[in-house]
Amino acid sequence: MTSSTRRGPYICGIDAGMDVVSGKWKSLILWELDNYGTRRFGELRRGLSGVSEKVLIQQLREMEQDALIHREVYREVPPRVEYSLTEDGKSLNEALRPLGAWGSKRAERLAAEGALTDPAS
Repeated sequence: MTSSTRRGPYICGIDAGMDVVSGKWKSLILWELDNYGTRRFGELRRGLSGVSEKVLIQQLREMEQDALIHREVYREVPPRVEYSLTEDGKSLNEALRPLGAWGSKRAERLAAEGALTDPAS
């Protein structure tokens, strides 16, 4: 659940930006919605290997409160809920692209050095 302690005061813009993407899954949810468009809950869960249902629900609620994603509920049987990026979510994704490029280069360098650890081992 989102608490008021998540909203400042902020030291700088990076602090304010990191506040909305804190947590392991939020940046990956942004990536999933950016790459595949509107997704249902089950599609998101399958696309994010390792996330529990409880944590995914919590992260989606926080992202909805932060206006990064839109949650559309369709009144049908069985009920259908879809998630999509808002304009703020799209602009945050654009801001994170350089970080993703940096991370990819770092991962390549670590792999070439044999320093990349395998979480399965």
